Amino acid sequence: MDEKTKRKEQNKKLRLEEKDYDKLNKKLDKENKSENSKNNKGVIKKLSRSIREYKKYSVLSPILVSGEVVMEVLIPTLMAKLIDYGITPGNMNYVLKMGLILLAASFASLFFGVEAGRVSSIASAGFAKNLRHDMYYNVQNFAFSNIDKFSTASIVTRLTTDVTNIQNAYMMIIRMAVRTPLMFVFSIIFAIRINMRLSLIFLAILPFIIAAAALLFSKVNPLFRRIFKTYDKLNSVVEENVRGIRVVKSYTREDHEISKFKSISQKIYFDFKRAEQTMAFAMPIMQIASYAGIILISWFGAEIIVNTASTDLTTGGLMSMFTYCTQILMSLMFLAVLFVQIVMSRTSAQRCVEILDEKTDIKEPETPILTVKDGSIDFEDVCFSYSKNSERKNALDHVSVHIGSGETVGIIGATGSSKSTFVQLIPRLYDASSGNVKVGGVNVKDYSLEVLRDNVSVVLQKNVLFSGTISDNIRWGDENAADEEVKKVCELAQADEFIEKFPDKYNTYIDQGGANVSGGQKQRLCIARALLKKPKILIMDDSTSAVDTATDAKIREAMRTEIPDTTKIIIAQRINSVQDADKIIVLDDGKISDVGTHEELLKRSAIYSEVYHSQLKGGDENA
Repeated sequence: MDEKTKRKEQNKKLRLEEKDYDKLNKKLDKENKSENSKNNKGVIKKLSRSIREYKKYSVLSPILVSGEVVMEVLIPTLMAKLIDYGITPGNMNYVLKMGLILLAASFASLFFGVEAGRVSSIASAGFAKNLRHDMYYNVQNFAFSNIDKFSTASIVTRLTTDVTNIQNAYMMIIRMAVRTPLMFVFSIIFAIRINMRLSLIFLAILPFIIAAAALLFSKVNPLFRRIFKTYDKLNSVVEENVRGIRVVKSYTREDHEISKFKSISQKIYFDFKRAEQTMAFAMPIMQIASYAGIILISWFGAEIIVNTASTDLTTGGLMSMFTYCTQILMSLMFLAVLFVQIVMSRTSAQRCVEILDEKTDIKEPETPILTVKDGSIDFEDVCFSYSKNSERKNALDHVSVHIGSGETVGIIGATGSSKSTFVQLIPRLYDASSGNVKVGGVNVKDYSLEVLRDNVSVVLQKNVLFSGTISDNIRWGDENAADEEVKKVCELAQADEFIEKFPDKYNTYIDQGGANVSGGQKQRLCIARALLKKPKILIMDDSTSAVDTATDAKIREAMRTEIPDTTKIIIAQRINSVQDADKIIVLDDGKISDVGTHEELLKRSAIYSEVYHSQLKGGDENA
């Protein structure tokens, strides 16, 4: 198949895909009718809170724009006088006088225009800065359940693309939304002053332009709504692919990922193409209206001048009418562009307000307790579900257990048995649906969140390091920690041995996400970071899975001898990581199957015994 035939086949396939996509979009439009009719009351009010210190610029911009419009509308009238009373009779003194006035008016218009652009840029950029700050600040207060509701990709889109759309719309509102109606009204008034009958031409053209703008508005609106939702999916795919690029390459799934990206990207292409095609009609419509207006004004204006011997309309007046015709029709064209921008930003505004309105599911108590007595933990008939839907199965179902302060507790269970969910309730990363979780004999909901989380260190299953030096990352546990303290916790976590081998040691730079350190090194750095908090409770959620068994044993031994008063909860897949624990909790399908020591569970727990013997056969016990 030659290149030309291949391109034809590809174009044919794209056309078929576009037809299928159009059918899907018609269906989606019907489903979204209820969403389109939602009350937008309060969106502008909530967004306006982010203007704050930029209010004076937001007020000054329309004032400067008004000055610019006044000058621009005056100039055609001054030109008419220059022609009628200076050039036509040959009065050079009047030409000189009026020329200077015109020059002054032009410079004044330029000054107002430049200042309006500068001030509106400051106002819109400042507003966007504050809006991003307010959204990001609120996101920092989100519980895990709130983040699950929006998804990371959607939050990123809202903080970037959506805020940019609102910024552009805001600039247009404080400039174009003022300039356009003022220019239209003043031009109409000055045109009527020149000749009332000739001005009726504008009124004849106006309904045609309004109808065309309304049609464009109705067609473009649903397209942009879909585009922004599809952007969320695109960002999600890109983020997932980049994060998992090693897995993609290991399984040679590049073609699959490219296909997935292409599919979503193509949806954006189809919608954007349709929107741009629709919007492209705006300029020809305005040009037709403008040319029609100029032709009609030329025809009827010339007739009036000839029939009335320039008494009803002068040559200068006719020239001014051409300028006012252009100004009026250009105002309407900019009004159509403004409508399109508002359509784009309206969806973005709603999405940003959703972030601003979202209240964290984890709330501070009115009178919080500021001291954690000890590291004891109690689960009292605790149930938990990730969904508020009562029909969904609980992730944790009527869990009750006591963990004494300073104990080392292991948690074993199959994948999906809710081990991570169990420990995430202790520092209130999630709240129990029912029952009580207590730390130090006090319900975790009664503590200040800062105090509780300062006393509970969690090394999560997904280890995260941030861009910066090793020392910077460790000091997330305590930003004021001395170098000796940082070194000490790294020794406890068995991280010091590999850190000292780096040329820059503790000043070694960690790439984003810890890409330049191994999985085991990353885990040990995260453990050191958690230890620096000097917590009363240390939770290790499968955080030594990438560490060899010898190093794992050293870490456990160091914790046993160096932090004996800290309650240690260890989630592990390997029996030898928990067999020395004071007690081991066996979780099965969200319920506690059994609790006991290694020897006790071997005798009475079928689940524990099965895991132990399967690992023993695999040689893990002797590793």
